[in-house]
Order: sequence, then C-alpha cells, then structure tokens
Amino acid sequence: MKTIRLFAIALIGMTIVSGCNQGKSSAEAEGGAGISQETVKAIPVRVMSLEKETIARTIDYTATLQAWEELYIAPASPGRIEEIFVEPGDYVKEGARLFRMDETQLKQTEIQLASMAVDLQRMETLLETGSITQSAYDQLKTSYDVTRASLGFLKENTTMKAPFTGVVTGKYFENGEIYSGAPNTQAGKAAVLTLMQVNPLKALVNVSEQHYPMVSRGMDVEIVSDVYAGSVIKGRVVLVYPVIDPLSRSFRVEVEVPNASGDLKPGMYTRVSMMVGEEETFVVPSNVVLQQEGTNERYLFMEENGVARRINVTIGKRFDEKVEIVSDMLTSGSRIIINGQSRLMDGMKVDVVK
Repeated sequence: MKTIRLFAIALIGMTIVSGCNQGKSSAEAEGGAGISQETVKAIPVRVMSLEKETIARTIDYTATLQAWEELYIAPASPGRIEEIFVEPGDYVKEGARLFRMDETQLKQTEIQLASMAVDLQRMETLLETGSITQSAYDQLKTSYDVTRASLGFLKENTTMKAPFTGVVTGKYFENGEIYSGAPNTQAGKAAVLTLMQVNPLKALVNVSEQHYPMVSRGMDVEIVSDVYAGSVIKGRVVLVYPVIDPLSRSFRVEVEVPNASGDLKPGMYTRVSMMVGEEETFVVPSNVVLQQEGTNERYLFMEENGVARRINVTIGKRFDEKVEIVSDMLTSGSRIIINGQSRLMDGMKVDVVK
C-alpha cells in the first residue's frame, strides 16, 4: 500500500514538470518569433530617379572590307613578257609603268606608219596636180588612219600602266615568260598582275528590309575594326541597291571607308553602325542591370515605399558605361536602385540613403 502511494505521487510530479516544460518551450518559441520579426533590418541602398534621354538610334551590322576597285592587268593579246617593273606590296601611282611586253610588233607598226605618212604626203601633192584620183588618195588615207589606230592600241598593250593609284597584290609571271591569255588566277581570270585601289575601301552591308526607308545615299556611317580597338572611322553610304533579296529579306548597301593612312586592309572584319534617327529612351549605368544566373534574363530593382521590386528588362544599345533598358513597368520618375542591389531579393525592405 505504501509502495502504491509513492508511485502515484511520483507520477503526479512528472506530469506537473512535463506541463511546465511544454509551457516554457511554447513561450520561448513565441518570444523567439517575435524577436526575429522585430529585428529584421532594411538593407541600405542608393537610388536614382529614372528620366528619358535622347539617344542616336543606330543599326549595327558586320562587314568585310573590300578594295574600292580591283583590276586583273593583262595585255590584249598573248606574247612574251619583256620586263615586270613592280612586285606584290608595291604602291604605285596612276600612270606608273607596271610591265612591258615584247615590242617587235610595235616597232614594225611604227615603221609602217612612218612609211605610209611619206606616201600620203606625196599623194596629196599628186592629188593637187590631178595626177591621181580622189578615190586612190582616200584609199591610202584610210589605210594610214587604220595603221595609226593600231599603233595606239599596241602602245597601250605593250607597256601597261596603272589606271589608278593602288597597291600590287598579285604577280603571276616572271620576266621572259609567255603570257598565253589562259585563266591563271583564283578569280578565274587571266592576268599578269593584280592591282587594288585601297584608298578608299568599301564595305558591302546586308541590311534588313525593315530599315529600307531609313537608309539613303550620303548617310554617315561609323566603322570599327577589332584590329584597331577604340578607333572609329567615319564613312558614308554611296550606294543603296534598289532590290530586296527574297531569301534573306535584306538589301545591300555600299559604304565608302576612308583609308588615307593605309592601316585598313581588304579582307578585314569590321562592325558598321548607321544612324537612322534620334529617340527618347531610358538609360541607366550598366552595373545597375543584373543577370539571372544560367539564363539570359536581365533585371533590376526599383524602390517602392521602402520595398525592393524586381523588374525584368530588355537590354538595348550600349553607351560606354551606360545601357538602354526597355520595360513596360518603368516610367519617368521610377526610383531605380543603383547601389546595394546585388544583395536584394524581390520584396525585401530597403532603406534609401543619400
């Protein structure tokens, strides 16, 4: 009996202690929650008031530079090459000698023309005295004129001269070799030398058809080459092709690229920018815009009543350390967070500091 009474007393004591512990745990839990809510601190940030700026609207394309003009220099008829005066890489001025063909036929024609000139002078005297007919004189005069024209043709095709100032880019024969007239270049043309005009150069740009009304002859163009980073060349549109390619839905634009220094070379890869007007848009420092890891999604944070709101944006044109942003959620006067945004999540409390 005494044992049963002691067991009952011990059971009652354990029940009381358990209840007290549960109450204490509950109270601590409630107290802990209250403390964490009260001690959440707002993250300090800096903001800027968003306003539209006027920017130059451009369209950007890539292009490969080409020679303004390229000629495959060759005589009109086959023959032996007497002497070549230039080598690849040589800059030549307009009218400079490039190479000379065999002069045998040229000299024969010169002698023949000189003899015919003497005969023609005699015929003129006989015609005045009535010793010959007009038709006989006319026949000799015609032969003389034909021979003189042939001599001019031979002179042009015996000593070949540069038709423009440029650089020699190819040499396909040596002195004394026979030029046959057969195609011997990568372009499938016959030539002794190749000459390129490299000042100016040109860039052929395929522009999307939606921009056709905006592109016109004489437009200013900016050209940038990766080889000369930071250097911007000012060019201009010299030709807008009047047809649209039905496959690519684009049209071709020819751009003149000044190259007085000769630094640019045919074949160089370039970026071409054409200004097609001005537009008002939102521009922010580039470090304000964040990128979702593992995606191409871009976003920034806007402050509203002490709370950070995440806004997805589309990136437009870049201007040095600034970037154009596009979003239906942005308006003039929106408070964009420009400092402290890397620590934020959507809906977090922020404290705007100066």
